[in-house]
Amino acid sequence: QVQLVESGGGLVQAGGSLRLSCAASGRTFSNYAMGWFRQAPGKEREFVATIMQNGETTYYAESVRGRFTISRDNAKNTVYLQMNSLKPEDTAVYYCAATGFRGAITTTAGTYNYWGRGTQVTVSS
Repeated sequence: QVQLVESGGGLVQAGGSLRLSCAASGRTFSNYAMGWFRQAPGKEREFVATIMQNGETTYYAESVRGRFTISRDNAKNTVYLQMNSLKPEDTAVYYCAATGFRGAITTTAGTYNYWGRGTQVTVSS
């Protein structure tokens, strides 16, 4: 089992920044690719960003590319999501997730084995 706990959400004005953190415990963190997903009210959960086990390969949803940056610190068992130039449409609950999938990027929620409970991000206009 891997336990994931997100933090860093909050209320911010459009154009502002937030940094989300996700602390992992349980199995060896470096064995897992990590992802961030989000779900806005009335919408399906959508992929935001992912980072592979080595921390060198990342991939972003088109809607956040150039504004968000995913990173990880395997020594601290933590993955981060730096969010800049936030827009009201970024408002959602943000979830951290872990997958043992190797060899390729995966953006499909169903391939992620472990999930946190989420942290709310609200961007006011």
